[in-house]
Amino acid sequence: MTSQPGTSTATLSPVIRHRSTAAGQFTLTITPETAGWDHGGLRVLELAPGGSVTLHTGADETVVLPLSGGCAVACDDQRFELAGRPSVFSSITDFAYVPRDAVVEISSGAGGRFALPTARARRRLPARYGPAEDVAIELRGAGQASRQVNNFCTAEAFEADRLMAVEVLTPAGNWSSFPPHKHDEDRDGESRLEEIYYFEVAGGGVGYQRVYTSGPGREIDVCAEVRTGDAVLVPYGWHGPSMAAPGYHLYYLNVMAGAGERTWRFCFDPAHAWVRDTWADQPIDPRLPLTTAPLTTAMERSR
Repeated sequence: MTSQPGTSTATLSPVIRHRSTAAGQFTLTITPETAGWDHGGLRVLELAPGGSVTLHTGADETVVLPLSGGCAVACDDQRFELAGRPSVFSSITDFAYVPRDAVVEISSGAGGRFALPTARARRRLPARYGPAEDVAIELRGAGQASRQVNNFCTAEAFEADRLMAVEVLTPAGNWSSFPPHKHDEDRDGESRLEEIYYFEVAGGGVGYQRVYTSGPGREIDVCAEVRTGDAVLVPYGWHGPSMAAPGYHLYYLNVMAGAGERTWRFCFDPAHAWVRDTWADQPIDPRLPLTTAPLTTAMERSR
């Protein structure tokens, strides 16, 4: 992969395999410096039962998002108890936001895995708790392009400085991130955003991810098999589809950040945009939603 004018050359491969960037208790480590861009990052933390880690956020605002298990997050004289979830395929989770220039302790009595999406922040916002029952579920597409989006950290759903993040669940055999789209220019109808895809696949299966550019050079041309713990970098270009193999539900965490307004505007690849016109005559996959907020959490918080 070569750089687009105005971007630096990535030091990481666009496809990052599970544990290939492991460091200490982190099984995945992506920073703006290692990605060769300016804003977004992601780490995945694994804690053994009774384990803990202390982080200095530096210039990055961060979300602590349980992938499996629960944890406590201590920051700025506050402590957030995250109930978490057994897996990304079992339920929506609660989460915690921690600001830049903070010392954060994450601890887990039972152990677990936790995603930490980050963005270089200009403002220091207060640390906050995000309840699972407040996460908006969006069902996109239709037919075999049906998927579920958990909008836990979009501009409309949760305040942050630059960070945007969503979870996408694609039922087995379906395609998502389709039609292919891009957001690599600041112009009407499009915003320039760096993006990370982090994957988990149910049942130990595989999925596939496509990223490409059009025109001379084909600076990016990726069609990669992905498994649990893999990630794909999208500095620019068309991305999609994300493909769930038959028999295996696909999950991915999208992390986005850019220099401009905190908004997600994109355009579709004109070669495939017509597919959207066919959705009006197709139902949404009846398997959706695959996950919802845990009922017990909502009941306890309503007491």
